[in-house]
Amino acid sequence: METRSLPARLGAFWPGLSLALLTVLFGQAIGIAFGAAEDAMKARLRDDAAAVTATLYKGDPALAKPVVDKAWVYVQRAHLHAGAMGTTALILIVLLAALDAPRGPTRLVAWALGAGGLAYSVYWLWAGFLAPGLGSTGAAKARLAWLALPSSGAYVVATAAALALLIATGRRHARAGE
Repeated sequence: METRSLPARLGAFWPGLSLALLTVLFGQAIGIAFGAAEDAMKARLRDDAAAVTATLYKGDPALAKPVVDKAWVYVQRAHLHAGAMGTTALILIVLLAALDAPRGPTRLVAWALGAGGLAYSVYWLWAGFLAPGLGSTGAAKARLAWLALPSSGAYVVATAAALALLIATGRRHARAGE
């Protein structure tokens, strides 16, 4: 049974906690950018599409509009994913620190939560800004699959591992009559 206080145990989780908090701040920074420069951000998406209209959009600016619109949705997804994944990671990491579970696996899960949430949020922002210049959101997602798949996978596996650690710890305590 772990005897140190929760604040003392949190120190071992600083990499995951730092990445999770950075993810939350990343989402907040995107929100601030929306308030301060939304028009400029949207103009950049339109300008990137305009630069390749002749080659990727068959000279028809109307073909670029749905891509630019969907790209903006991707930028919004980055904001939403960062807030949700960062906050969830913070909560799960504190839960992991509170568990009487082996520190090696719990630290690894904490790192995967923090890194996965941050990288997946970056993926959505990057895909949003790439899409208009590539001619489609599908092309942007394919170009960044190397980032999306491992980061989202790490986050989901880490969330499942946190649940498994919680259940295992709970069962162990139940058997011990605690």
